[in-house]
Amino acid sequence: MTDKIRKTDEEWRAQLSAEQYEVTRRHGTERAFTGAYWDTKEAGIYRCVCCGNPLFDAATKYDSGTGWPSFWQPLSPGSVTTAEDNSWFSRRTEVLCARCDAHLGHVFEDGPQPTGLRYCMNSAALELDGTAPE
Repeated sequence: MTDKIRKTDEEWRAQLSAEQYEVTRRHGTERAFTGAYWDTKEAGIYRCVCCGNPLFDAATKYDSGTGWPSFWQPLSPGSVTTAEDNSWFSRRTEVLCARCDAHLGHVFEDGPQPTGLRYCMNSAALELDGTAPE
């Protein structure tokens, strides 16, 4: 993992669209079935929209029926970090970019094998490219 990326709030606002900023920097959530990648089946690597960190391989993406892009594992163990999220009167595990701490979504224990995990991500936090991971 490379060094952490730290920017001011103003720098993030200048770099990101309003929706990307709301999701990644303010821990928002896009509406189900509205994001660019919820039903995409293209091959490639999903990267953090904020810093370009490679996060998920499209080969681990599956249709969870939730309306958000879902993956059964990150690209590497160091791609993402997690934190406890007790907002909205529930207990969840938040998924963050390990490089810039962008909010990506949440991980749940109701996914397919081999991991049994469902990384439920926001399309606004991701950017799909067709290149191999770094």
